[in-house]
Amino acid sequence: MHLRYSFRIEPTPGQRVALARTFGCARVVYNDALAARKAAYGADKSRISSGVLARRVITEAKRTAERAWLAEVSVDVLQSAVRDLDAAYRKFFDSVSGKRSGRRFGLPRFKSKRDSRQSVRFSKNGFRLRADGRLNLAKIGDVRVRWSRPLPSAPSSVTVIQDAAGRCFASFVVEVEPAPLPSAGTEVGIDLGLSTYAVLSDGTVIGNPRFLRRAEGRLRKAQQALSRKAKGSKNRAKARVRVARVHAQVADARRDWLHKETSRIVRENQAVYLEDLAVSGLARTRLAKSVHDAGWAAFRRMLEDKAARAGRHVGVVSRWLPSSQTCHVCWTVDGKKPLHVRGWTCGGCGAVHDRDLNASRVILAAGQADRRNASGGPVRPGVAIPHQAGPVERGTHPKPQPVSTGRQAGVPAL
Repeated sequence: MHLRYSFRIEPTPGQRVALARTFGCARVVYNDALAARKAAYGADKSRISSGVLARRVITEAKRTAERAWLAEVSVDVLQSAVRDLDAAYRKFFDSVSGKRSGRRFGLPRFKSKRDSRQSVRFSKNGFRLRADGRLNLAKIGDVRVRWSRPLPSAPSSVTVIQDAAGRCFASFVVEVEPAPLPSAGTEVGIDLGLSTYAVLSDGTVIGNPRFLRRAEGRLRKAQQALSRKAKGSKNRAKARVRVARVHAQVADARRDWLHKETSRIVRENQAVYLEDLAVSGLARTRLAKSVHDAGWAAFRRMLEDKAARAGRHVGVVSRWLPSSQTCHVCWTVDGKKPLHVRGWTCGGCGAVHDRDLNASRVILAAGQADRRNASGGPVRPGVAIPHQAGPVERGTHPKPQPVSTGRQAGVPAL
């Protein structure tokens, strides 16, 4: 199993200049390689191999006056840029052909020096860890690292990232062994929402912290100051960084909170069941800001990743399951209800339900039925295939998961 360990790094002013030069050279090589592939395809629909492409945009380019400055940075970074382009094309073709599930990947696009996030990747030949804890990067030097925890194994690569706020990070790819947790013996269904972040089937209620809403005052002042600065001025550049820092603080607080909550849920439960929410669709409604602030997609991704390492199960039920309309006692579908209705009485058995708690219990029952009846595929029509967390953490070496497009036809059989 491959994981990423990210740490804050503190380059000196000289090292920041060298990093900026490295970012720029890698971006130019990537754009040159992309332009060459587009030109070859436009001429006779041919494809240039990675080896020929690297020789053209790196080795031969260094001998020209226009690209002689490519020799000032590590060749390992430039070769990684060509490999990144090849991987981007491979993802696109796999997505178009159906080999890769999920949202369709688009064609690679040219990179801009004005992008708020810059990154370069060093392979084993381009970096080493010093005995004093510093990170040595080829043609950059020994960079100080804020180590918050030791690496579990020798890293195979490191990606240096600079975000919009000017902060620099080193992201190491390491291989770790799965760490199964003792059997918990409990299973839980989760109903995600906005008024309360999540309601669990055992009655636990997780409040919505609303990190972006709480920071709107500071963000408004920073954005107003930015709007008053003359375009192209140094003061505007400083104001832009201040806005980026506020956004970074919000994102960091949200990420930290999500890590803690998902770790607790995975630690306390043997199986977790969620609803397959259409987050991208909800993000285009009037609730867009609240949906983005909640970070439901990150919550689900963290659950799946942590469960994969801990030996837990994560099941995802169909988004067409009428969890807010179904009584979990007698399974009577009581019809649609507006969002302001937070409690209702079942017309079949007379049970009084809290809307979110009842939905979480319906999701739990549906997920357990899917897991028993459809461990390898859908048994009943209209039921989504439950998602079994993969052995590799997403973001490093993803493995495509089966996706069902079936619609929920009725109440799951228990």
